[in-house]
Amino acid sequence: MLFFKKINAFQPASGPPPRTMFAFFRWALSGSWFVLWVAFFFSALAGILEVLTALLLGSLIDRAVDASPTNFFNNQLFFVIIFISFFIIIRPIAFGVASAANAVFVTPNINPLTLSRLHRWTMGQSVTFFDDDFAGRIAQKQMQTSRALTDVVTEIINVGAFSLASLFGSAILLTTIDPRMSWILVVWLVVYFLLIRAFLPRIRRQSASRAGARANVSGQVVDTITNIKTVKLFSHAKYEDQVALKSMEVFRKKAVSFGITSALFRLCLMTIAGTLPVLLIGGTAYLWVNGSASIGDIAASGAVAIRIAQMTGWVSFTLMTIYANIGEVEDGIKTLTPPHTLVNDKKAIPLSILAGEIKLNNVSFTYGQKANGLRDVSLNVKKGEKLGVVGASGAGKSTLVALLLRLYDTELGDIFIDGQDIKQVTQESLRRNISFVTQETAMFNRSARDNIFYGNPNATEKQLIAASKDAEAHDFIMELRDYEGRRGYEAFLGERGVRLSGGQRQRIAVARAILKNAPILILDEATSALDSEIEASIQVALHRAMEGKTVIAIAHRLSTISTMDRIIVLENGGIAEEGTHSTLLKKRGLYYKYWERQSGGFIGVQEAL
Repeated sequence: MLFFKKINAFQPASGPPPRTMFAFFRWALSGSWFVLWVAFFFSALAGILEVLTALLLGSLIDRAVDASPTNFFNNQLFFVIIFISFFIIIRPIAFGVASAANAVFVTPNINPLTLSRLHRWTMGQSVTFFDDDFAGRIAQKQMQTSRALTDVVTEIINVGAFSLASLFGSAILLTTIDPRMSWILVVWLVVYFLLIRAFLPRIRRQSASRAGARANVSGQVVDTITNIKTVKLFSHAKYEDQVALKSMEVFRKKAVSFGITSALFRLCLMTIAGTLPVLLIGGTAYLWVNGSASIGDIAASGAVAIRIAQMTGWVSFTLMTIYANIGEVEDGIKTLTPPHTLVNDKKAIPLSILAGEIKLNNVSFTYGQKANGLRDVSLNVKKGEKLGVVGASGAGKSTLVALLLRLYDTELGDIFIDGQDIKQVTQESLRRNISFVTQETAMFNRSARDNIFYGNPNATEKQLIAASKDAEAHDFIMELRDYEGRRGYEAFLGERGVRLSGGQRQRIAVARAILKNAPILILDEATSALDSEIEASIQVALHRAMEGKTVIAIAHRLSTISTMDRIIVLENGGIAEEGTHSTLLKKRGLYYKYWERQSGGFIGVQEAL
């Protein structure tokens, strides 16, 4: 098998995925065509050898009829050796090579090749893309599309090449008997393909519809399971069950409709298949009666006819599967191939941070709704400055952070870091230079070590432990034990860190930010889930992490930002007040009201609403 080039199963594709079927196949399979054509050749070779089986059988019968039983093997020894060698050596080797080509070189590589390219493209979508869909549905579409495309390719090689070569070889064989016999086969094939043409487009559409319904079921179920605590707390198990059942019922109806069409398709095809042996064997027998064919010709045409009739069921089932999978690929294309809406500029360069100064010039962003967000905000954050941000819910605090991280592009205005427009630098380099601790801490269902190392995969174990200790996380991490018995830093944290308390998740996130050690640090309610004692120790760690960095800290608990160099108060998407803690209190404005109305350090409920 040295003539096979190995497919690089994780080779990146060139350019975005096309939104049309054949172009998408070319994009997904680029880099693998040589191996696919070699596999196609060996499958076709196996199909031709299948025709030779009938030819050898007919020749053997003719030789047996013409020879006497006593000296048959003596006179036909060479032919007998060829006959035995063909069935015991040549045919098995050809089929084995064809099978290995598909099973070893094609199938195991095409699936990850397609999946990795789709996943890579999906990862480049903006957060809006994921906000507008189910996470489970997107994952299901990726798996569905790569699996369906792989099935189409392997079935075309396994069945398409084999059957086409068999039909072509059969036509040649029948022509050697009598040209009229090959015309019978041609007419039969025309009827066969007309029937296929009538059914397969319908199967393709119904398969796409069924695939979409299946993905919706997956998305609905995953959404419920992801929020299972909320479901239980609100006693909505029956409601969620009904929602899931509605999705399942839609899928069931689509599946039944597809099943009816496929069953009718198979019935019609098998009826047509039954006519072929009658036509070919009957026709050859007629020729034999008139002295134009031999007994061996009848056997050969009969073998070909029966084989094609049997193959018809196989091919029809495979064609139905191919078209069904093409429908699923089309369904996946609709979901997974939209162009990226938030892209790097063609001339984008890596962000180079020397000071960490942040500047917003007349920035507006309202999510296209003319509500919430920011309106005409200008702000300068100097090198090493610690800026606190306060405001009621919907005032624009989270929008400010999202725009700085370029999770969205500004609708108006520009944002600069050290004089560099963030739209003109690569997104990777921008976010690499910003540490971010959010209110809703994101955890992977991986080990504690992996979750902290996410801040800096190149850090040492010593740095990891130091960051964990600074974040007051080391002690509780050492006491962790997961369901498989893994302990300490090796223990898995569960989906979204479900095995940890809110405070523990926050401390893991703080450790991750400390380990990242980026020149800009953003804290979005970084200590909101901690009790007062732990918060005090974390604040010490955070102040150490803030040294030499530009910091933006968002908080409802005003005590956490009272020591900031400057505080801005956002209201209705604009900056209403700014100054130090003491200066703002003296103004007796919004900040003063927030401070006065705090209970336990939080902005009053009325102001938050």
